[in-house]
Amino acid sequence: MQISDEIKAKLDIVEIIREYVPSLKAVGVNFSALSPFKREKTPSFIVSPDKQIWHCFSTGKGGDVITFVMEMEGVSFVEALRILAPRAGVVLKRENPEMTSKRNRILDILEASVSFYHKTLLESPLAENARQYLKKRGLKDETIMDWKIGFSLDSWDDLQLFLKKRGATDPEIFAAGLSAKKEGRNSFYNRFRGRIMFPINSINGEAVAFTARVSPEKEATEMMGKYVNSPQTALYDKSRTVFGLDKAKMAIKNEGFAIVVEGQMDCISCHQAGFKNVVASSGTAFTAEQLKLIKRYSNNIYFSFDMDEAGQLAADRGIKEALAEEMNIKVIVIPSGKDPDELIRNNLEEWKRAIIEARSVKDYYFGKIFSIFKTKEDGGRKLAIDYIFNIIICLPNSIARNDWIKELAEKFGINETDLREDLKRFQEKKNKSSNYQENKILARVEEAERKPKEELLSESLLALILKFPIYFEYVLDRLPIDCFFGRNSQLLYRTLTFYYNDIVKNSADRRLSELFNYSELKGFLENRKDNPEESALPNFLDKLVILGDRDFFSLDADKSKNEVIKMVRSLKSFYGATRCKEIEKEIAREEKAGNQKEATALFEELKNLKEEFSETPEEIENN
Repeated sequence: MQISDEIKAKLDIVEIIREYVPSLKAVGVNFSALSPFKREKTPSFIVSPDKQIWHCFSTGKGGDVITFVMEMEGVSFVEALRILAPRAGVVLKRENPEMTSKRNRILDILEASVSFYHKTLLESPLAENARQYLKKRGLKDETIMDWKIGFSLDSWDDLQLFLKKRGATDPEIFAAGLSAKKEGRNSFYNRFRGRIMFPINSINGEAVAFTARVSPEKEATEMMGKYVNSPQTALYDKSRTVFGLDKAKMAIKNEGFAIVVEGQMDCISCHQAGFKNVVASSGTAFTAEQLKLIKRYSNNIYFSFDMDEAGQLAADRGIKEALAEEMNIKVIVIPSGKDPDELIRNNLEEWKRAIIEARSVKDYYFGKIFSIFKTKEDGGRKLAIDYIFNIIICLPNSIARNDWIKELAEKFGINETDLREDLKRFQEKKNKSSNYQENKILARVEEAERKPKEELLSESLLALILKFPIYFEYVLDRLPIDCFFGRNSQLLYRTLTFYYNDIVKNSADRRLSELFNYSELKGFLENRKDNPEESALPNFLDKLVILGDRDFFSLDADKSKNEVIKMVRSLKSFYGATRCKEIEKEIAREEKAGNQKEATALFEELKNLKEEFSETPEEIENN
């Protein structure tokens, strides 16, 4: 058994998906919910516990538990295995072919380093100051354990020696961002020394980097700065990584919004106090890539940055990016200039109230300019208006812009038309390569391509005979492949015919009701995936199986038989009508070319077709 098959066999797909989609509810033999991939009013997301597969009819996506995690987390197949393996109690061995990439080798090194630093913090006498510092900051032992906080001794090579004993090489340790190279020499030393270590995880919980805070007793003499982060590596891109998102993502989805704070300690303190939907910007402005990660779980975001100049600059940049991403934004204003960590330790209720009273982004900025600038003086007023203009040009749609301009005109007593002209001139002065797209459309609704009725009917018939295979022979005797519409439907029908004639029919002990065992048929299709023409059939099979359970779960033997008969007649009629139109066009062409003999032959074919397919699809539907 492959490692992926072992993981799937040991997991319940409903249990895993429900962690991401809490609204998943039993409907008949399956489970259903609104699509987690797009907004919709009617549930189209179906999970089959029997087949251990899922399908989203609004987006066309589908698959097994591994592909679901890949979609939700935005990760590769191997990364999805890493996420699911611990849940399944499966150990991913390094020698496994699926795990031998350089990337996963570095992940192993980083994971070992997290354990090394964490053990050092907990056990080394030289880490006592660090332990006391964390205790003074109010962190509980279980919080330190949960976040795997560690400590790096003031050593040049202890981590490297530890990792090399586990088989790591100097280039691998360097590639993981854990060592630095001595200038002019081909030798390495520990990048982090004498620092409290905060692991930075990817969205799926894998350690990819560290933030390292100087040990408190060395703070005054440290030349490199209070905080040092891992360098950019193959695994760590700081503009695409959000601190704490691996722990916060499901809380963000459940609470309906994310809170962004400035530092790691702010984030960890929030989680310890029960605010699990909090992530940190790590002291930098949020990028569009980071915001897109958060948008997977909610389009609502609350910013809570320090009130100093650096914090406000980072907040402004993050808010502008969030506006460009069309997110719903609020700002948590912390009283007395404190940060979330300090406020939580001193007055938890005040922090709760600050969240409840978070201000809309418009109210926040209008309040800010009136408290900072002297609006009665022309110079101050111009500065205040330009400040707001910088925000307005980031708004993604005209409705929001009009709202801001109207309020700005009222606040300053300026003619609205004049203000619009000023904004236009202000906009023209901005650099054309601005990061903020001014012409973003408010709503990008991507409608799934509507399939013709006959194509949908073809899929429904296939779904029905997969659910009730005893009727396959009936369909096979009455419908040629041309009567199926849609390329995948034709391919699957042709393959089912081959599967039936060459495999199932030759099994004397096989009952008709067992014609299309799902697992066997899926394996048969998987083995034919090398044929590019048939590569999509395994996923198409999953879709039809779920479609059959969804639409026909209440049918008994008699009702299903009547439904099959009706669908066969309808598809034959659709085919006849389509073919008749084609022949009529051919007749017109032959007559125009003076080929009366060919035209007469086509007339005869047309006559026979009309006799064979005398009922229209509409007449069949009404019978």
